Order: sequence, then structure tokens, then C-alpha cells
Amino acid sequence: MKKLKINREVLETTAALCRKRNIVIPTFAQMKDPSLIPAKIKNDLKKTALKDINPLNLFRINWHNDHKTGLYGGVNYLELPEAVTGIKARVIGIVGKYFPTGAHKVGAAFGCLVPRLVTGEFDPVKQKAVWPSTGNYCRGGAFDSALLGATAVAILPEGMSKERFAWLESIGAEVIATPGTESNVKEIYDKCWEIKKTRKDCVVFNQFEEFGNPVWHYHVTASAIEEVFNAVKKPGSRLAAFISATGSAGTIAAGDYLKKKFPGMKITASEALQCPTILRNGFGEHRIEGIGDKHIPWVHNVRNTDVVTAIDDEACMRIVRLFNEPAGKKVLAEYGVKKELIDRLELLGISGVSNLLSAIKTARYYELGPDDVLFTVFTDSMDLYGSRLEELSKERGPYTRDNAIADLERRLHGETTADMRELNYYDRKAVHNLKYFTWVEQQGRTSEDLRELWEPAFWDETFAQAAEWDKLITEFNKLVGLV
Repeated sequence: MKKLKINREVLETTAALCRKRNIVIPTFAQMKDPSLIPAKIKNDLKKTALKDINPLNLFRINWHNDHKTGLYGGVNYLELPEAVTGIKARVIGIVGKYFPTGAHKVGAAFGCLVPRLVTGEFDPVKQKAVWPSTGNYCRGGAFDSALLGATAVAILPEGMSKERFAWLESIGAEVIATPGTESNVKEIYDKCWEIKKTRKDCVVFNQFEEFGNPVWHYHVTASAIEEVFNAVKKPGSRLAAFISATGSAGTIAAGDYLKKKFPGMKITASEALQCPTILRNGFGEHRIEGIGDKHIPWVHNVRNTDVVTAIDDEACMRIVRLFNEPAGKKVLAEYGVKKELIDRLELLGISGVSNLLSAIKTARYYELGPDDVLFTVFTDSMDLYGSRLEELSKERGPYTRDNAIADLERRLHGETTADMRELNYYDRKAVHNLKYFTWVEQQGRTSEDLRELWEPAFWDETFAQAAEWDKLITEFNKLVGLV
């Protein structure tokens, strides 16, 4: 593991900037457990709106935000009953809507940025922060950058939702739209290389290779899931599986922690059927925004992945209409779904629906029952996809009762175990070896680096870095002098 180097000169400059902008940086421990946050910060948060570009909102980069009080409560989660899922097993998703940017990716961005910030490796006064993404990560990075007064450079495919571009422009980010859509990550990498070669004032925070991304989820997201499970479990309950889209492979790292706490549970990787990279070494384009693919991220601990599922993006688009259109809501009520829950289904964005379908597949494959609890993540909400609903209405016409019944029966209650595979040891190693073609041939890594990633000890050491980062954050805050 690379030893951290401290650049004292840059650190002094950054501390002066943070002092001027009244910035205190939360530790990983505080993001896991907001009760550790100082009382003064909590009092000031009462007067700060969730989405304000205010440094205090760094202390809202966690799963516990109470949107009613402005402070903290239990973890935000949503349990979906059999009337929705069609299965006996319990499906619970922790909710990303109540992060400052409306998606949990601001946490991954924090995990990538802060270790460089508190060591002086990134100079927010002289350098710009580049955030390559298929959507929510660059929004999180732009948010963190705006708090520092640093310029963010957001790179994302031109085919992403209008809401993403509008938000980035409103926050003052430089926006670079690369060719293609969700699946075109290679084009994003190409732009990063161009920036590295031509813009010396830029530092690239690539979520697909920055270990701060999975480290944040290993500690913060996983502990949130563990907290919810302990709160909702009944006699005989077991945490049976954790399901996550692969994406940048940050969120799925929560499963690494959960496996240590709940041996025997499964980790399911979810991807789009139209671009089944793990399942079939495939390629293509899809509409499940937020889960870029056609490569295996450097930071994916593939050795810990048990199952891969591929989800039809058409199913996601139909279920989004089912959950959000009046005719769909009416049919859900007829099937016994309570109004209180129907009103909260907007908490699932497109990738959240995809994760839900992967959870249903996993439960069916392992024949799970009422004692089994499956956890997943509802990364963002429909707040970011209103334009997609409008597009679907224009393209297909009004959403009818017949549409809703067909989609509920076929796409949810009728979900099957097709297009999925349980991975054995050599299946996992084959997926791991696919990293070679992206990272060694294209992105400057070595074969020895790749071999190191296969070893469990590497990941234990990587995830343990959070403790050292917390010490550096604490020292930095003392240097700033506001605590």
C-alpha cells in the first residue's frame, strides 16, 4: 500500500482557505455515527437547508439525515412488501435521496477527495478537481469542490438526463460531455488522459480506480445496513444477501464488510442485460443511468462477488412508470400496497429499480423465505429523472391500467432467474483478469499490480486506511483552528 506523503506547504495554504470559508471536515467515524458530531455543528445545521452550498453540509454526508428536523435520526431506508416484490423474502433498500446532492455518490466523492486534501496532495487554490462519471459521482464531486471554492470539471456522457447537466451548470462546474450514454466509460477515460496531458492545473479523481470510493462504502454504507438489520430483524432473521450495481464498484464494497459480520451471506453484482460485462463479457448501450460498464473497475474486489444478475433496462423504464404514474399507483393500491408506501416509491430512481429486480432474482435463485433479509441501495430518486417520464409519455402515450397490471405481473411478480449466474472460484478469477485489458493495456497499471488485487490481504489493508485518514482529518481540522 502506498505510504501517504504530506506536503506541508500545500497543507498550510489549504488550511488557510478552509479557515476563510469556515470549513470543518467530518471524519469517517462521524459519517458512520453522527452522534459523534460536535453540538455546535448540529445547532448550526438546524438553520442550514439540506441542499445549500454550505460547508456545514459536509456533515450531512451520511445515511442518517432527518429531512424533517434537519438533524439526524435512524438510517433512511424503505422495505418493499410481497405485494410489490412478489416474493416472501424481505427486501430493504437504504435511501440516497437525503444526501445533500440527492444521491449517495457525494460520499464516494468525499472518500476520493479528502485523503488528498488533508495530505496536501491536492491544492484547491491552484488546481481544479476533475470528476469523471456517468452522473451522480461528478455531481457529488462538484458539490464538494464548490464548498472549497475550487473549480470542478465534471465529465459525463452527453446522453445523461437533463437534470444532471442543469444542476452541474447551476453549481458553477465546468462540464465536459463525452460521446455516448451510460455504457460509454472508455470515452470518459480518454478525456481524462487528454486532460492529464494538456492541463497541468487539473487533478483527476477517478472513482473507478480511487480506493477512497470503496473505503467510504465499506465503513459508512455497510455500517448503515448493519444498523438497519439490527433494528428490523426478528427471531430467526438472517442477512441473506447484499445487492449492488457494479458501476464504479464503490457501493458493492459494503458487501465486503457485511460478509465479515454475516458469514454465509451472498454478494450480488447487478448490471444491465443490454451490456452484460460480467455475465457475458458483453458490450452495448442501456438506459439504467448510474451504472456505467463495459469494463471491470480497478477497485472491484471481484473475489468476494458471489452472483451476477443482468437486468433488462426496458423492465426498469416500465417499473419507473408503474411507481410514478397515476394509473400505476392506482393498480398498486388494488394489489394491496398501502398508500403510505406508494407515496414513497419515488425514492427509487432508475438504478434503484434495477437493484430491486436483482434482489428479486437473488431471492428466487436461492429460494429465500420470510426469515431472509436482502439489502440493496436506492442510490437516488425520481427527482433526477422527471424528464425521462416526460420522454416516455411522449414516445409511448399515456400509461394505462392495462400497462400497469402487465408491468406489475410480468416485470416484478414475474421476474425469473434468467440472465444470472452464480460465480465459482475460476469464474471470479476470469472476471478479475478482465481488468488487464482496461487497466494494464490502457490505463498504465502493471501486471504485478493486478496480481496484488487478487489477494484478500490487499483489501483488508486497503479498508483499514480509514483509521489513518481520520487521524489526518483530525490533525487538519486542528491546523484550520475552527474546532
